[in-house]
Amino acid sequence: MEIRLNNQNGNATLFLIGRLDTSAAGEAMTEIHNVLNKEQDIKQLTCDASELTYISSTGLRIILQLRKAYPQFEVIEVQPDVYNVFEMTGFTKMMRIEKALRQIDITGCEEIGRGGVGIVYRLTPDSIIKVFREGSDIKEVSKEISMAKEAFVLGMPTAISFDIVKVGSQYGLVYELLDAKTLSSCINEHPERLEEYAIKYAHLFRQLHSIEVPANSTIPNAHENEIKAIEHISRYFADDEIEMMKQILKAIPQGNRLLHCDLQTKNVMLQGDEPMLIDMGEVGYGHPLIDLGHAKSAMVYLVGDYEAVIGFPKKYSEQLWDIFIHEYFKGETEEMIAHRDSQITAVARLRNFSWLSLSDSFPEAVIRECQQLFKTAVGSHKDEILAICRTFNDWKL
Repeated sequence: MEIRLNNQNGNATLFLIGRLDTSAAGEAMTEIHNVLNKEQDIKQLTCDASELTYISSTGLRIILQLRKAYPQFEVIEVQPDVYNVFEMTGFTKMMRIEKALRQIDITGCEEIGRGGVGIVYRLTPDSIIKVFREGSDIKEVSKEISMAKEAFVLGMPTAISFDIVKVGSQYGLVYELLDAKTLSSCINEHPERLEEYAIKYAHLFRQLHSIEVPANSTIPNAHENEIKAIEHISRYFADDEIEMMKQILKAIPQGNRLLHCDLQTKNVMLQGDEPMLIDMGEVGYGHPLIDLGHAKSAMVYLVGDYEAVIGFPKKYSEQLWDIFIHEYFKGETEEMIAHRDSQITAVARLRNFSWLSLSDSFPEAVIRECQQLFKTAVGSHKDEILAICRTFNDWKL
């Protein structure tokens, strides 16, 4: 039995290598105590079991002792046979134990979509894989699966992942989707059908926003998530700029409708004529203003390389949105549609900056672009935007 420890600023990883059986347990426990006692600043202890081939009941007691000694404790990369022991003995209910995941090679796979959270590839003719950005953890991946299942039960056409995998050091989700393409790809390949696709896009939003999220759901409050996002990016903007963002957000009425919160056309897969949502990491409940504002921020006001991110030329964006907004509010007067669009635009401007909370590793050039955009598109129109925000309450659900 071999024991190794790697301590990075208080985040320590304990490597268990070999068989932790009864004969080796006593010596292993002594060695573990020795290596841990040399470190005085361990805040979190992770046990890497990728090379642990066997564990006995005595070994389980060692794991239990470590869990008691270090409240921030987890066991990762557990091989199937060892994981079965943890599961049968109830350890998976007592502490976080992560099963080792199979590795997937995406070399040569076609990229079919990308965003702030990750990149989607065609893995096989009947499956796709979403590879999460570097630094994403298993909690983020598990959250997406959980939200997708809840949204599916509530009535959304959501693709459900059947496997969590690793792509190098990054996590991935594998979805079964037969001959499916992103809505962005369909628009790019058949721009003559833009109206048809925009109408389909609007119907998807209307279907989503017709669903009321029950009080006992684990789907989070999108309004609260937006508050956290603004607080997260406060280091990038002046105090008065953050305060204005909060004023826009506070003006949005509360609601209980199901929201995707990142429903760009590249996050919609068309399997035949059936739309399927594949990116559910930001799902929440609230007022449709939040969802529509997020969508317009991406589809019309995107910061960055539009065609690379969205998947079709920017020249189609205004036309797509005009068809979309008229279909979403079908039956309303032109005056009311224009009014609703101005309200959505105010929230879209907020999303132009809150999306920076998705990662702490965006390039400085992107951050500077957002800072400049705030001054030109928001700060210089403060009174006009806040006046529009004061009308939000006329949007009744």
